[in-house]
Amino acid sequence: MLVDTHTHLNAPEFDEDRDDVIQRALDAGVERMVVIGFDVDTSRMAIELASRYEGIFAVVGIHPCYVQDAQEEHLGDIERLLSHPKVVGVGETGIDLHWDKSTYRLQDRFFRRHIELGRRFNLPVIVHDREAHDEVLSILDTEQASDMSVVLHCFTGDLAMAKQAITAGYFLGFGGIVTFKNSNLGDVVAGVPADHLLIETDAPYLAPAPFRGHRNEPAYVVKTAEAIAQIRGLSLNELAQITTQNAQRVFKHL
Repeated sequence: MLVDTHTHLNAPEFDEDRDDVIQRALDAGVERMVVIGFDVDTSRMAIELASRYEGIFAVVGIHPCYVQDAQEEHLGDIERLLSHPKVVGVGETGIDLHWDKSTYRLQDRFFRRHIELGRRFNLPVIVHDREAHDEVLSILDTEQASDMSVVLHCFTGDLAMAKQAITAGYFLGFGGIVTFKNSNLGDVVAGVPADHLLIETDAPYLAPAPFRGHRNEPAYVVKTAEAIAQIRGLSLNELAQITTQNAQRVFKHL
């Protein structure tokens, strides 16, 4: 069994064939999928999908690129969603300095509020980090997040950052970038302790080779798993067992 620990099946790119996409994932051995919210509406949709499919679970939150359109009351909406039995995490949250640095203070505030919610509800926090490695680790440190479950999703840092994150007890999610010819993640993937390793798609984004440039989907997490298994000298079954056990440690009800 494989687990796609980070997918956006609630994105409009799947509106025409969502059920078929889910069936292809199941046929490929991806028996668990964690659907991540961008905002209140997509968080609700993640819960709706989780309610319909046994193997789908929801994470609810407000993405850092969406905070400029969010109100304080939306955090209250997210908090109320956290009590749903198929909600297994908070996020995605974090810092994104690629698109709009002007919202940094707002991103910082929402990030800290998500961490607070994760602690209060005893749920993992799923962290988005784009061109903000130092900022993300600093905020996690000041919020003492090492005493809770944290996933640095779509990890793109170097080995030194990975070791720093692992020392704090965080999990690292690796996606399709690992399969790219120009990827610098080989040393990181090889050097991460097995018990901190997760696999994901971030679908519909960042499709792995040989699907790069096309819409990503959960079935393609197999390609990422194969690449990581090769880097680490493991069989696909061994890698699947390791990453599934890790996912079940992070997301308690998978």
